Amino acid sequence: MKINNIKFLLLIGVISFSISCKSDKKNKEEVIKEPEVETPHGGPEMTMIKGEEISYKTDSTTMKGYIAYNPELKEKRPGILVVHEWWGHNEYSRQRADMLAELGYVALAVDMYGDGKQAKHPNDAGKFSGMVMKNIEVAKARFDAALKALKSNPHVDANEIAAIGYCFGGSVVLTMANMGEDLDAVAAFHSGVQLPVMPTDAIKAKILVCNGTADPFVSEESIVNYTKAMDSVNANYEYIAYEDAVHAYTSKDADSLGKKFDLPLAYNKEADEKSWEELKKLLDEVF
Repeated sequence: MKINNIKFLLLIGVISFSISCKSDKKNKEEVIKEPEVETPHGGPEMTMIKGEEISYKTDSTTMKGYIAYNPELKEKRPGILVVHEWWGHNEYSRQRADMLAELGYVALAVDMYGDGKQAKHPNDAGKFSGMVMKNIEVAKARFDAALKALKSNPHVDANEIAAIGYCFGGSVVLTMANMGEDLDAVAAFHSGVQLPVMPTDAIKAKILVCNGTADPFVSEESIVNYTKAMDSVNANYEYIAYEDAVHAYTSKDADSLGKKFDLPLAYNKEADEKSWEELKKLLDEVF
């Protein structure tokens, strides 16, 4: 496979919008995690995080998600959807859900492909993302099913909901916001902004986009068009571009994947940490 063909497929996954476990509680897999966090006085404190695999459905597809929360927090709290990269629902999206749970939220790492399907090669990732995103109604139905599952969780305040996404997932959450989904906040990381549904006055969410200045899959033209469209509807948003950051800058697997498939992917620690802080600030503001 020539490199140009693989890069083209990745580009399709990033902007594909523009072209177009077990559900029973007794069968849930539960994982208890105890990450160390800093107390206000600087000492380490153990935070218990519970992770559960869940299933949820549309009329035609069963999805396999992962929900994370702190069981020691008794009050209902905001819920956050985490939409995966074009590789599918994998450990990376679960890690981000755990990180949000450490902050006190309930986070659901969603499955946009169905049956927990994952891509092992960019060719497959392009096919999987394309099959979903060429049909916006399929994408919306799967997003709405995840939203329903999150809101129905007993730990979640159904009136306080946000969504974040990475790469393909960023395009998903931005498009859902443009379509008027009832979300308080939306954040997209290394995401395409050339979307099938561009910004409209139906947007309800406060929006954060964190991209890299050196991402070859996000063109200057698409950025200009997106920000102009957001301004035209007086959307509440912030677009941040991190110097020298390329595609997939938040993923520590980016370097190995980039090398394996000869793609312009790379982890950028500074951009990753800064963008996470921006997300935390956004969530603090809306919740």
